[in-house]
Amino acid sequence: MWVGLAFISPWILGFVALALYPVVSSFFYSLCDYSILDKPAWVGTLNFRDMATDKVFWQSLYNTLRYAAFALPLGLLVSLMVAVMLNQQIVGRPVFRTIYFLPSLVPLVASVMLWIWIFNGSFGLLNYALGLVGIEGPSWLTDESWTMPSLVIMSLWGIGNAVVIYLAALQDVPRHLYESAELDGAGAWNRLIHVTFPMISPVIYFNLIMGIIGSLQVFVQPYIMMPNGGPNRSALFYAVYLYEHAFTNLNMGYACAMAWVLFI
Repeated sequence: MWVGLAFISPWILGFVALALYPVVSSFFYSLCDYSILDKPAWVGTLNFRDMATDKVFWQSLYNTLRYAAFALPLGLLVSLMVAVMLNQQIVGRPVFRTIYFLPSLVPLVASVMLWIWIFNGSFGLLNYALGLVGIEGPSWLTDESWTMPSLVIMSLWGIGNAVVIYLAALQDVPRHLYESAELDGAGAWNRLIHVTFPMISPVIYFNLIMGIIGSLQVFVQPYIMMPNGGPNRSALFYAVYLYEHAFTNLNMGYACAMAWVLFI
């Protein structure tokens, strides 16, 4: 046993130092008034009670859940449809797979800076394209009615990872199931609904869980594109508000309490 523990000791030490200690200490600090610069002062559940009356907290939570309600199902559907198309026997299939995967390799900050120019109300590429078909584009990042749709549209930029996972699952579906369905007269749509989806349902579930985690923790996009929460705080996300309390206001106790609510 001691030899085995010695072999896995680097992992144990890493887990204790980088995961277990931060989790336990954050729970302790959530029950304290802690500004990082001073010693934590015990206040019990005061941070959680203050959270219940904090209107900005509720707005950031609402914005985050609203974003997740649109970006998550849309991302799952689009990535699945793209994977189904890329799984077909078409000319240049490896090239198309590369094209759809490449955006997920672009550093997040660089892609956000790119989308800031795409969403520019006066000189942006998106409004220019809409103008070609006679549609006057909105002020995506300065109109509170369009800040959330712009972030949802941008979320589709990084579906490459989910597409790759779906592709791996699609290629593992036994061919004889499709052949049996064809012999029974099932068309392409029926094969997709009654063969493909049931066989890759564990992968759909996995991408759903990862999507929930990612959508609730979204930070870089709104923080860089709309650092002040956007017009009328319409793009103030939970993680951004948590970051402001922790590292701008140095209210680490309140931020740790927010982190535990996010965890729950």
